[in-house]
Amino acid sequence: MFEGKSILITGGTGSFGKAFIRTLLIKHKPRRIAVYSRDELKQFEMQQEFNAPEMRYFIGDVRDRERLIMAMRGVDFVVHAAALKQVPAAEYNPMECVKTNVYGAENVVHAALAHNVDKVIALSTDKAANPINLYGATKLCSDKLFVAANNLAGAHRTTFSVVRYGNVVGSRGSVVPYFKKLIDSGADHLPITHEQMTRFWITLDQGVDFVCNNFERMKGGEIFVPKIPSVRITDLAKAMAPDLPSKIVGIRPGEKLHEVMCPRDDSHLTVEFADHYVIKPTIKFYSKCNEFLTNKLNETGKPVDQGFEYNSGDNPHFLTVEQIREVNHLAGF
Repeated sequence: MFEGKSILITGGTGSFGKAFIRTLLIKHKPRRIAVYSRDELKQFEMQQEFNAPEMRYFIGDVRDRERLIMAMRGVDFVVHAAALKQVPAAEYNPMECVKTNVYGAENVVHAALAHNVDKVIALSTDKAANPINLYGATKLCSDKLFVAANNLAGAHRTTFSVVRYGNVVGSRGSVVPYFKKLIDSGADHLPITHEQMTRFWITLDQGVDFVCNNFERMKGGEIFVPKIPSVRITDLAKAMAPDLPSKIVGIRPGEKLHEVMCPRDDSHLTVEFADHYVIKPTIKFYSKCNEFLTNKLNETGKPVDQGFEYNSGDNPHFLTVEQIREVNHLAGF
């Protein structure tokens, strides 16, 4: 799939970008890998680790359409990972979140069409399903932009799809490194937002593999959702610091008790495959495929029951405390 191809990753200095690039360099032979991001220090630090001859580094913001168009010249595949994603920060700085997550998504679409890019996958989040916070709302807008882009493409070869998954173990700004920092600094308790809180749980490597597989599966317009386990936040605290007490500190602005990846209102659009779900577009495509029961890998799915919802709180697969420890260890924590 990626052999001899040129791949660009927006927000490429982030946790996903590094893991994705590492996979490309180890398992594939791309012609070029372009990191597109706005932080020069992070790019400099990343160049010390990823300095293969096929690596390229572009300073640029997804808010800057002209710079994106320049960066996508000759690109075959795009992963759009750039986002402002801290929920409380988005609540306090709403327009900054809109500029990056919504206008930035639109700019990625236009740049990809300008250069007839082959395939684009945008990374989404469980918070985009039935959103109650601004971050989730902007990512829902982004999802809709990438799905509808398949009609904008017209006769162009460019296809757009979305990958939606839950909390990534150990990603920058997430709860695992936060808890670890508290534990290492000698904290006398771990702060828990709510004793009933649950989250979907996926490792970086699992997320990368899922994205890579979906480049091969995609027809354009799908939202891909992996089947992954849930964790209880109280079990996570026990797994990381069994001897430390917990203290309930309250839910942060814009937070949910449980996350949803396939909303009940989309059950008539949801197709179940062996290891993932696909949420079909709500709109009709005029120059693209409108049949999503079979994908490009000839995997066949079936419609879910009416009223089905994929929710972290009633997920049939929860990790035990010991399993959480094992997953955290694999993630380096």
